[in-house]
Amino acid sequence: MHSLVLNRTIPGMTMSQAGQPPARDDHPNVELSRFDNRSFDRGAGKLKEMLWRLASLLVFRIPPICASGVKVKLLKAFGARVGRDVVIKPGVKITFPWKLTLGSHVWLGEECWLLNLAPITIGSNVCISQRALLCTGNHNYRDPAFGLITQPIHVHDGAWIGAAAFVAPGVTVHRNAVLGACSMATRDLLSNTVYRGVPAKPAGHRWGSGSDDDQNWRFISCGFCC
Repeated sequence: MHSLVLNRTIPGMTMSQAGQPPARDDHPNVELSRFDNRSFDRGAGKLKEMLWRLASLLVFRIPPICASGVKVKLLKAFGARVGRDVVIKPGVKITFPWKLTLGSHVWLGEECWLLNLAPITIGSNVCISQRALLCTGNHNYRDPAFGLITQPIHVHDGAWIGAAAFVAPGVTVHRNAVLGACSMATRDLLSNTVYRGVPAKPAGHRWGSGSDDDQNWRFISCGFCC
């Protein structure tokens, strides 16, 4: 009964006064039927993309084994640039391998997603943990047609993207930066700095003065298991 009273609008009170925004007739309506991505450069023809989707499903997504060597060869065959000793765990999702660059000694954890509508460049000795999402695509929410926006992502040498973390389009993760588990990077991450939270904020230094090993390591858990 108490909740019914709280949710009832008092006569003469506007919707905004009742805690809800007033209806506006002058706002444009979202019309997803107008969405048009024909100008988007997919980087490959329909046949190549179809073959990649099939190969990705059979080699990357379904098998419960690592088989990194086979996956690396497949990525290279589809145009990716890949360094030495790259480890790719089961369930990794890569949208367009021809828009992907991986350095040497890169670890890609289970079910991480490199959504590279625009190029993703990952340096050497980088760990992308389980279920992390690097997303280069977005939509213009002020456009009624929901226009597509794409921006590249760069992850420099030695960086660590924690489990289930999100890296937004256009972000650069600088050398040795750390993004905590379940955190969201919407701006560039400075080198040798630990970030956590939504949106991610600096929480200390990885090494050297200002480092806080007793606190920050708990927020970067589930990095990469053997």
